[in-house]
Amino acid sequence: MNNIAVIGLGNISKRHRANLRALYPEAKIFAVSASGRMAQEAIENADEFFSSIDDVLSYSIDMAIVASPAPYHISQASQLIKAGIPVLIEKPLSDSLKSFSMDADIFLGDSQRVEVGYNLRFMPSAVELKRLIDEGLLGAIYSVSVDVGQYLPDWRPISDYRSSVSARKELGGGVLLELSHEIDYLLWLFGPFDTAYCLATNTGSLDINVEDRVDAILHQRDGLVVNLHMDFLQRRPVRTCKIVGKAGTLLWDILHNSIYFYTSQSGEKTLYSEPDYDRNIMYLEELVRFSRVAKGELKPKVDVAQALRSLRLIEALKYSSEAQQVVNIGEAM
Repeated sequence: MNNIAVIGLGNISKRHRANLRALYPEAKIFAVSASGRMAQEAIENADEFFSSIDDVLSYSIDMAIVASPAPYHISQASQLIKAGIPVLIEKPLSDSLKSFSMDADIFLGDSQRVEVGYNLRFMPSAVELKRLIDEGLLGAIYSVSVDVGQYLPDWRPISDYRSSVSARKELGGGVLLELSHEIDYLLWLFGPFDTAYCLATNTGSLDINVEDRVDAILHQRDGLVVNLHMDFLQRRPVRTCKIVGKAGTLLWDILHNSIYFYTSQSGEKTLYSEPDYDRNIMYLEELVRFSRVAKGELKPKVDVAQALRSLRLIEALKYSSEAQQVVNIGEAM
């Protein structure tokens, strides 16, 4: 890798630039403003700064990372794709299907060099959980319960959470888009869902203009039911996925990178546990793998079609909440 562009100046772009510097110390890293504003201070781990994508396109860019707010993803990535540059887009793919549809042909026409950054799939316990499910450890799966939440003011206590992307509708904030890793892994582990019912609400306790709490039920024709809870409210962070099957119950504790298996015969067994795992490794592995996608050596781990499936489910959940009814996924938009 010789020249790499990172679009956006927020926390995730800072992480990517630091990781790129560690992985490719000889590469030139270009930091690009997502909004056109000039940087007020030196940009860490960047060799040059540009206020627009047009300016950086005069260079021969080997790959680019779009780490801007979700409403900018499609327009910015499409510029890069049209210039022949492989693109890693931070999750989610977009803030809406409508936004994606404007440049759908561009993305679908060059989808083998576009990846979406659902990096949780690189977590060792996630990989192990999928293996256990695919090998049939549980037998028939009856239900899944997902619980993810953390008090939003605690995410980045040194800054005002109300000005963050997570808290602002115009920047693609809200529980459904910000915590869409859960949507992605549910589809990755269990496949598509047929119907959904959702209540997405704003409790008013955080002084933000997006939903801070979501409760949803997802259903498949074969009988699988998923209960999904997501919020910005819990003072004690939680991130778990409980899977109930014929042979027992699996509990995936994401915060502690662990998997437990319960049966009536043997009680609880720890199937995987690495609580001290450095989560930055997921981001490093994502970048290394994407560099191979950019060279044409590998197909994307999370391609446009998969990311679009997550976005379609998110939109169905929003529609269900607005209409206050069960919706058929794919028919709600």
